[in-house]
Amino acid sequence: MQIRIILNKREKKAAMHNLKSPAPTSAAALPAATLNAVPPGAAVQLVRRISSASLMQERREVEIEHAGRIYRLRVTQLNKLILTA
Repeated sequence: MQIRIILNKREKKAAMHNLKSPAPTSAAALPAATLNAVPPGAAVQLVRRISSASLMQERREVEIEHAGRIYRLRVTQLNKLILTA
């Protein structure tokens, strides 16, 4: 059984400090505040984060291919991201 948990910045930093590999780990490696949400012995997988700057590479629009479809990720004039099919 695997459970996906999204941590806040402080919890994620503490969890990353405790991890020795990027593979899922036991609930014992998480901060105490998070343990209430994780059943004992459950595998935990952290969500990978990619900065928009590294993804966009100074462009305003990129195309993303997924499952045979092309999606466009754009940066708006208000510096928001929009993903369209």
